[in-house]
Amino acid sequence: MADPSSYRPKPGQIPDSPGVYKFRDEHGRVIYVGKAKSLRQRLANYFQDLAGLHPRTRTMVTTAASVEWTVVTTEVEALQLEYSWIKEFDPRFNVKYRDDKSYPYLAVTLNEEFPRVQVMRGAKKKGVRYFGPYAHAWAIRETVDLMLRVFPVRTCSAGVFKRSAQIGRPCLLGYIGKCSAPCVGRISAEEHRELAEEFCDFMAGRTGAYLRRLERRMQEAAEEMEYERAARLRDDIGALKRAMEKSAVVLADATDADLIAVAEDELEAAVQIFHVRGGRVRGQRGWVTDKVEAVTTGGLVEHALQQLYGEERGDAVPKEVLVPALPEPVEPVAQWLSQRRGSQVSLRIPQRGDKKDLMATVGRNAQQALALHKTKRASDLTTRSRALEEIAEALGLDSVPLRIECFDISHLQGEDVVASMVVFEDGLVRKSEYRRFQIKGFEGQDDVRSMHEVIGRRFKRYLQEKQKSGEWTEEPDVETAAAVDGVLTAAGEPDRADGRPVDDDGRPKRFAYPPQLVVVDGGAPQVAAARRALDELGIDDVAVCGLAKRLEEVWLPAEDDPVVLPRSSEGLYLLQRVRDEAHRFAITYQRNKRSKRLKSSPLDAVPGLGDTRRQALLKHFGSLKKLRAATVDEICEVPGVGRKTAETVAAALAGAAPSAPAVNTATGEIIEDDGAPPAALSAERGQER
Repeated sequence: MADPSSYRPKPGQIPDSPGVYKFRDEHGRVIYVGKAKSLRQRLANYFQDLAGLHPRTRTMVTTAASVEWTVVTTEVEALQLEYSWIKEFDPRFNVKYRDDKSYPYLAVTLNEEFPRVQVMRGAKKKGVRYFGPYAHAWAIRETVDLMLRVFPVRTCSAGVFKRSAQIGRPCLLGYIGKCSAPCVGRISAEEHRELAEEFCDFMAGRTGAYLRRLERRMQEAAEEMEYERAARLRDDIGALKRAMEKSAVVLADATDADLIAVAEDELEAAVQIFHVRGGRVRGQRGWVTDKVEAVTTGGLVEHALQQLYGEERGDAVPKEVLVPALPEPVEPVAQWLSQRRGSQVSLRIPQRGDKKDLMATVGRNAQQALALHKTKRASDLTTRSRALEEIAEALGLDSVPLRIECFDISHLQGEDVVASMVVFEDGLVRKSEYRRFQIKGFEGQDDVRSMHEVIGRRFKRYLQEKQKSGEWTEEPDVETAAAVDGVLTAAGEPDRADGRPVDDDGRPKRFAYPPQLVVVDGGAPQVAAARRALDELGIDDVAVCGLAKRLEEVWLPAEDDPVVLPRSSEGLYLLQRVRDEAHRFAITYQRNKRSKRLKSSPLDAVPGLGDTRRQALLKHFGSLKKLRAATVDEICEVPGVGRKTAETVAAALAGAAPSAPAVNTATGEIIEDDGAPPAALSAERGQER
């Protein structure tokens, strides 16, 4: 590990101008490339106190052994040079999206005498018109098959074309009308090129004028009583419309735009791009990348733009590029895109309307792509084994933790405080073992006390199960025995006659299996609380650690400094999955609990009053306030409500104190007390933990 001060340039040596810099390791290999508006200010950030650097940046500067730079005139030139160097040196600490050359394109070889329509992969060639990319090659072939009826362009290979010309007989497509057979001179090279250019125009989105022309020709043929020609034109129009239906209209104003969305976590990011031409989605592509450098969403977008348009010119760069976050600064990137297109390019975040809705769709695709990538990664047996071994090595465990339990606390500003317990066995989720808890020991917000209570309750149950099964042969101390005798049950768990909790199907819940590792969502305070709860119960064979979300640091009990696992570590990836699953399970329970509380009504406690009659009462009187003011005789007027039930309802409402009026947080309007929940709950979501 190198000391950055050993190769730090003197402040006066670094120019205060735009440029691109390279960090090299001890072997001279380029490990990072970056650009800056001011090289002096940017490089100074790398040579500050190591404790103040992001862990990934710290790793980079301690791996490097030297730094060098190149001065340029403008920030746009810096952007271009940065892209060129990243492509040339492939630095290990730069974000690199996985290559998209496997995506198939529909290509028209306009650089040949007789242009050919075909599926193409790999690097783009000069003089070839590309459409796409498509997700699958068969999707291209289906589209081309429909289009060839109207645009019978050559699709055969050079060998087939040459042989047909030699023998004077076209291939099968020429006989069935799906090729104009320029190989045998049915049409000239100029006519065939014009046909190929019409094909390109139609694929580029200029469809309306061509369809109207065909419809006019069909009507003229029908008026001249050339019904066979009219029928052929009708079928051609139908084929073109079916080809157009394969890409539905998403933007009504025939927009040409690319929409880029990013889904990310602390370690990885997924990028999805929709190519919209003529208001229709003409192609889609996506990448997943490891976040090997400390990068914002805007930085990920900038890298994606470089990957997309670094080799493109002209119309391949659309007029509009819609993104979830703008690079910082945005002006050089927008200017660079405009230079590559040859005209103004709008780089912006959609704010409303169809474009914002479509961006949300692209975002969902990015989220699904990231989730699918994680699922594939987690399902691999070798990867899971390596992850467990890395965790055991990093935490100093005697054996790999085959069973991991993770706990998380969730609440909304100290109300409805709940906790979750999720279980991973052999690196895979065991949802049947999940448990959820209500915090009962105190009121208010205190994550540390909540964690102590939940860990204590879970392992008291474990000790109780162990004692009942006869596995606990040693004599417990007085405090432990008292804790086991006073075991607390988890929220909402019905007990059997023998005191053991049961599932809905009547089978006993299983708290009897101890984990090898307990993971808590939090840092040193939460870890200390969990360890203290275990110590109070005399449990010393279960390891504890915490995963702090801010920097993904692993905290151990009684340790002043965290364990920092490598960014590429499968062990860190598994711990992150466990923590995120616990958070998801906890916040789902917390939301459900809050929703039920807000929907509660004094009528719920009336014995013998079911949902049907409760709704009938509210519908008849209009609100709970009016029902409370009604007499017993008035309540009896409701169909299905007898005098005894009416008296019970009146007594229950008289004994229930009226609640404070609810306020619609969106409008400030006081909501009538009708037993229904306030309409605006979404604003609270941002305050949940």
